[in-house]
Amino acid sequence: MILAPTIPAREPDLRLLLASMNREPGLAAPLNPMVPFARFTQLHFARFVILDDLTLGDIEVYGMPRLNLPKYLAFLGDCDGSADDLLRELAKQANEGLRAVFEHCTDYSAGTELLVWMKSHNVQPAANYVNWLGRTVQQVREEEAVRQEIENYLQSNSSSIAMLQPRHIRDALKEFVATEQRAGRLPLSPPEATPLRWQIRNVLNLVGIPLVLLLVSPILLLALPFFLILLRRCECSDPEIAPCVDPPHAERLASIEDRDVTNQFSAMGSVKPGLVRRITMLLVLGAIDYTARHLFNRGRLARVTTIQFARWVFLDGGRRVLFASNYDGSLESYMDDFINKVAFGLNAVFSNGIGYPRTNWLLLDGAKDEQTFKRYLRRHQISTQVWYNAFPALTALDKRRNALIREGLEKPGMTDAEIQEWLRLF
Repeated sequence: MILAPTIPAREPDLRLLLASMNREPGLAAPLNPMVPFARFTQLHFARFVILDDLTLGDIEVYGMPRLNLPKYLAFLGDCDGSADDLLRELAKQANEGLRAVFEHCTDYSAGTELLVWMKSHNVQPAANYVNWLGRTVQQVREEEAVRQEIENYLQSNSSSIAMLQPRHIRDALKEFVATEQRAGRLPLSPPEATPLRWQIRNVLNLVGIPLVLLLVSPILLLALPFFLILLRRCECSDPEIAPCVDPPHAERLASIEDRDVTNQFSAMGSVKPGLVRRITMLLVLGAIDYTARHLFNRGRLARVTTIQFARWVFLDGGRRVLFASNYDGSLESYMDDFINKVAFGLNAVFSNGIGYPRTNWLLLDGAKDEQTFKRYLRRHQISTQVWYNAFPALTALDKRRNALIREGLEKPGMTDAEIQEWLRLF
């Protein structure tokens, strides 16, 4: 995530420039001349978004002055490998276009070294979620091509295939794919080895954080009752701010949604004042980041399967938070999925934001007040100016299905029941 304050007087020009990258409102042309996203073979999703917080005045309900914070331009990319590798590719292949964009930011000038500037403005997330850790752009493309070719083969040979037993159908499909591979028409590249440095960091994170918590657990247990009492006092006095969404704002958001089976979501807001809320937010996002890295990294975030990538990012020294995600289905179904399956998780995170529906002991109520929660969320949502999806029409479940098809082709032996289940994937 590259983040930089915008020059207020140049914001209209910036919006026009970003719009020029799109083939329709909010949806990027994959090979637009400014930033040809499709050329970056490690990029799953990307977006340019002007962080225009429409709720800055909400803090006045606490008797505090309105925050005088800047608007930012953010570029977000969900990619394979390291961020540095992607930034180098961006600087190499989209140098002129990115310069034209970032010249609308306060501290970028014509003589600035683009790569150095982007690295210096790279912001780490407080929590990050990847639907399937290790699944690369190349893997998704190759497995989708295999599925399509098998589907075509089945349709072209439907009469002869119908006469075969399931095991013989699988044998025929394996032979078909093998023939296509030998001819170089249908590659299935083996997975790349995970870098040793990443493996070491991952193990240290897996073991180190619980170890630290164990060491300080006596202090935490002593502090917990007092912390919970203070948190409950905050909950009882915190105001709700969830009026009906301004119609023009709702129309702007709706105009860039549901143009594909996958959508983008960007929202931001201010953290409630006080040390209790700041600490709660840090702890909850830390827990999300840890569990997403080590536990929820195979197709689901708790019970939710529709999120492909998501991140939570602190802004302005922790006074505000940005949440950005790429999800399958409509916004309504997305919100319902969370409310019905993990409302406690929504409460734990977002109840620390100003105006959230009132919670009870952090995890209860809150999002269960469905309409108030939806108004709150929609009001904090901001328009994404440019959004790129490397795989239109492919949901997270589609990608998982394709991976299972590949597994069935490569598996040395399968029972009759497993073959029957595998054939149902087509």
